[in-house]
Amino acid sequence: MKKLSMYLLLVGLSIATMAAQEAEEETTQDDPSVKGQFETLIRKSGNYRANGKRYEVVNVIDLDRLQRNVIDSLKTANNTISDLNATIQEHENTISGLNSKLDNTTENLNTITQEKDSIDFFGVQIDKGTYKLIVWSIILTLVVFLAFFIYKFKNSNSLTQQAKIALADLEEEYEQHRRRALEREQKISRKLQDEINKNKKGI
Repeated sequence: MKKLSMYLLLVGLSIATMAAQEAEEETTQDDPSVKGQFETLIRKSGNYRANGKRYEVVNVIDLDRLQRNVIDSLKTANNTISDLNATIQEHENTISGLNSKLDNTTENLNTITQEKDSIDFFGVQIDKGTYKLIVWSIILTLVVFLAFFIYKFKNSNSLTQQAKIALADLEEEYEQHRRRALEREQKISRKLQDEINKNKKGI
């Protein structure tokens, strides 16, 4: 009877121990991560000492399962990394394309701005400020030349008027001198005729 009681007690303890281990396995299996699986493997492992060193004994099935899970996790991580690298490369290509478009747009804008701020002057693109300076310089030069020619014309006209006045005075003086000379000539002719007449009467 005692043996039966001891046997039943041992069976009960074994069942309780197995139930506790199963409960612990269920609890530890709640964490499916690699770290959680390692912790479960270590928790389920046994250990012993030999030659002063501690050894852990693990179930080969659990170790194989962990190895497969680690390999699957690595594959998943590598696939994720590949996808992320592809996404990054795609984004870099997109950014490169956008930068190229931005450079082209900036170049076109600079060209338009330069064309807007410049004028084609005798086949040469020059700045509007420089163009205005050249045009105003030409205008001022022409104004100076015009003023000079007007001055010369007025001066020449004044000299011409003075010459005309002097010529008119000279003509008037000449006419007076001619009249006086004609009068003297007429007087001399009359005197000469009178003398001729006197001489005829005396004969």
